Amino acid sequence: MKILTVLALGLLLLAPSFAFSDSFSLRIGYFMPSASTNIVTHRDSLWAIEFDQMSFNKSKFLGSMFGLGYEYFVSKNISLAFTLDFYSKSRAGYYANYDQTEFDAGFFAFPIDQEPADIANWDFIEHAFGVSSTPLQVSLKLLPLGRKTRLIPFVGGGAGFYFWSVKLQGEIVDFSEPWVYTDPDLGDIDIYPVLSAQYAKERGAQFGYHAFAGFQIPIGFRATLEAEARYHWAKARLGGTLPGYEDFDLGGLTVTVGFNYWF
Repeated sequence: MKILTVLALGLLLLAPSFAFSDSFSLRIGYFMPSASTNIVTHRDSLWAIEFDQMSFNKSKFLGSMFGLGYEYFVSKNISLAFTLDFYSKSRAGYYANYDQTEFDAGFFAFPIDQEPADIANWDFIEHAFGVSSTPLQVSLKLLPLGRKTRLIPFVGGGAGFYFWSVKLQGEIVDFSEPWVYTDPDLGDIDIYPVLSAQYAKERGAQFGYHAFAGFQIPIGFRATLEAEARYHWAKARLGGTLPGYEDFDLGGLTVTVGFNYWF
């Protein structure tokens, strides 16, 4: 996060000296991750596994974002945009289909529909799942009607680096090492060790792409209000403290409104 703060401050401090800094923008919006919820087709996706096993769902990771940017007007119909956006979301939850109890060998997860009647103490198995993504992007922006109309539509696209992080913090069920608990009424029950107080976090920078469309409405000689829809395509490779998962999807749809000031 310190690196991202330095980048943002650097853009602000250097902006006045850029000959091509013809427009400054601030915007807020809503990010909707494209994270798959289908555990059958994405059985190794951390997104799908979390939504399948935990009490939270995809809707809990829809969230606000904010961004800033500068534009260089190449001509009345073409500009280059340099943008930096911020999104971060973390949710705590519990395993929806498992409870835990303690034995001499440690804590173990039982399916909630196979809890032996002679065990009295049951607890939730809880952890937090957090995701952040901060794309630093360069875009080619096309304004087919130019900049001197009452409604200024635009389309564009480009590429950039997505500075990301993914973390799990709390209790995690280790499904790779099943044990067997024999109950006189229920028979053999597959149970799983619970790894307590786990903290796993990965971060990095990933190259990705985006496309967008929107419009601006002039509110003065040098200012406009803007509405935009932007789609991102980027995937991060996990493997350090979170091994065994498929590439983590950073993509999704962002809908924003903003303010632009032309220099």
